[in-house]
Amino acid sequence: MTEGVTVRVAVNFLPEQSRIEAGKWFWVYHIRIENGSDQPIQLLTRHWRITDGRGMVNFVEGEGVVGETPLLQPGQSHDYVSGCPLTTPHGSMEGHYTFRREDGSLFQAAIPFFPLAAPATAG
Repeated sequence: MTEGVTVRVAVNFLPEQSRIEAGKWFWVYHIRIENGSDQPIQLLTRHWRITDGRGMVNFVEGEGVVGETPLLQPGQSHDYVSGCPLTTPHGSMEGHYTFRREDGSLFQAAIPFFPLAAPATAG
């Protein structure tokens, strides 16, 4: 939790979206952002650090999440699903979101580190 905002992550390997013979593995992740603060907040940007199994790091930054910049009232949550391809069967993701409060001030909420790991039979 960061400044009253909780970010929850669930991740799944998708063999049907992967092409292991071509060196491509794919995961889908479900994010829930919960506004536990006492004021409305709007998600402005996302910042990801994606590391593959060889230690190569890719930074992904952009506006909103899946084309949205949700405004969350106190007690509200926002869910979305996205995906991550890698060229290795293992890796990880972590990062942060930038939010704007009603008074215009900005803050960052941490996205917890989570592993991306294909089953041994898929690698």
